[in-house]
Amino acid sequence: MEQRKNNSTKINQTQDFTKGSKNLGRLFLQLRRLERSPQVFGAAGPLTPSEIHTIDAIGCGKGILMSELAASLNVTKGAVTQIVKRLEKKELVKRSPHPKDSRSVLVSLKEKGISAFEAHQELQLDFYKQLRTKLTPEEIEVFEKAIEKLTEYMISRE
Repeated sequence: MEQRKNNSTKINQTQDFTKGSKNLGRLFLQLRRLERSPQVFGAAGPLTPSEIHTIDAIGCGKGILMSELAASLNVTKGAVTQIVKRLEKKELVKRSPHPKDSRSVLVSLKEKGISAFEAHQELQLDFYKQLRTKLTPEEIEVFEKAIEKLTEYMISRE
């Protein structure tokens, strides 16, 4: 009898792991699909995911050093330079010399860049508000904790 319980428990665990693994795979696949195609954000027009992520990382502050931007995005300085060049051509960002360190360059958002930043923030908030309407308060708490742990796990694998 005890052996049957153990086998039943193992089967249930395997089914739970398989279901969780499949759902996680589906989630990652959907995220990849979303990350492939450009979207329109405010007056900025269509932006690729790497462009809007860069705009988000720059934010609406007084500017960010190119080296800090690269670190924030977890990309090379060369990669961030290429993205910033594209954003400059679209008149979304500007580069300026650092006031105290002539070797450093600050990147900040221009008016259209701020519009894109705000539109992206609004889109994310609206998405999360809609998602929350599908969940109970308890599910929201569990979901937020699970996302936090998943993010920590993914960062630790880098």
